[in-house]
Amino acid sequence: MNVLRLTDLINQGAVAGKRVFIRADLNVPQDDAGRITEDTRIRASVPAIRMALDAGAAVMVTSHLGRPTEGEFKPEDSLAPVAERLGELLGFQVPLVSNWVDGVTVAPGHVVLLENCRLNKGEKKNNEELAKKMAALCDIFVHDAFGTAHRAEASTYGIAQFAPVACAGPLLAAEIDAITKALAQPKRPLLAIVAGSKVSTKLTILKALAEKVDGLIVGGGIANTFLLAMGLPIGKSLAEPDLVAEAKAVIDAMQARGAAVPIPTDVVVAQRFAADAPATVKAVADVGADDLILDIGPGTAAVLAAQLKAAGTIVWNGPVGVFEFEAFSHGTEAVARAIAQSSAFSIAGGGDTLAAIAKYGIEGDVGYISTGGGAFLEVLEGKTLPAFEILSRRAAQN
Repeated sequence: MNVLRLTDLINQGAVAGKRVFIRADLNVPQDDAGRITEDTRIRASVPAIRMALDAGAAVMVTSHLGRPTEGEFKPEDSLAPVAERLGELLGFQVPLVSNWVDGVTVAPGHVVLLENCRLNKGEKKNNEELAKKMAALCDIFVHDAFGTAHRAEASTYGIAQFAPVACAGPLLAAEIDAITKALAQPKRPLLAIVAGSKVSTKLTILKALAEKVDGLIVGGGIANTFLLAMGLPIGKSLAEPDLVAEAKAVIDAMQARGAAVPIPTDVVVAQRFAADAPATVKAVADVGADDLILDIGPGTAAVLAAQLKAAGTIVWNGPVGVFEFEAFSHGTEAVARAIAQSSAFSIAGGGDTLAAIAKYGIEGDVGYISTGGGAFLEVLEGKTLPAFEILSRRAAQN
């Protein structure tokens, strides 16, 4: 994917003295008192800001926070806590600017944070007049918010259309590189893990990956629907019987290519969905009418671990069991540790996946951890994200 990068512009000496507008993703969780409870996204935004400042730019940064009503400011929608944390990370105070659409004053070598961009009327619908006003604030627009890359909004898409120069920041560029390495130019065998409660929410992803991967590992409620498709019992487990034909079609499509959907041979079951429910390992064929499948069994976990360790590329989205409950976490742990030990390039994304990575402390052993959420899923579906499309188009125009 050909996009202009902020690093390209800096290497060309094209940033000094320029007004640089960075769209970051600073949408961090807060407690009831407005205190930030987890600041990963703020820390991830710092490299682009430092890069632009060090190059002598006058820097403006904005982000959305929560789901405010456009045109109606409420204190809880303010980026004030973010400005404070960003200042701590940068080592100097970062002023927060309200009502900024019609003009911003910032000197080269300085940075300001522009108040929650979703407070601007027309932001979510990518209003052209608003986008043009934003574009007029800058000489260079930097998209560095992969988590918003699947949305065509004024601060993510419209401004990229109309700014004199539009480029990708280091965070977005890293996502592009990782996605390209994993899906466009993968080292084989390419294995994908797609897990979750419902086939319906990830059916398009499963179909898209079925055309590309050498092995498609399914987990969670999704795996139960695939077990049904193979004529195996699942007791009272979560599944979608109306999508059995779709699951069978994915299995058949994989087999036609000489690829496979590994079906569990053993599972961990319980009589109720609870952390203290007694766990029993059973062969899949022996699952009873009152059983709930809550994890893959040790035999299945060992087979999958061996496949993952022998892979060339791994794409991971979703834990394979109810890993929040200790008795039903061993399958996900086995998969996580196998990915960590594999020499394959691995890319992982999705909230539950990130939680599993953190739980097992393997952050340093995963090739790339995507923080994109919905954007990551849309990439797996084979969609061209609006951010990638507009940045590629602008690069072609230069």
